[in-house]
Amino acid sequence: MIVFVNDLAVCIFEAMTVRHALLKAGVLDGLETSKKVYDEWGNEIGLDGALTEGSRIYAR
Repeated sequence: MIVFVNDLAVCIFEAMTVRHALLKAGVLDGLETSKKVYDEWGNEIGLDGALTEGSRIYAR
């Protein structure tokens, strides 16, 4: 399935988490200490959160 990390399309398998998508996009480094992850509506989400087709997440 395709999800978007910081507006970059990333292909992951079903049942993979936010952490997997960030790792695939190459933005996981340093995330656990300084950055947070938000969905497209600005809600903070955890690294173990579920994703669906077309989900948009942002690391800030």
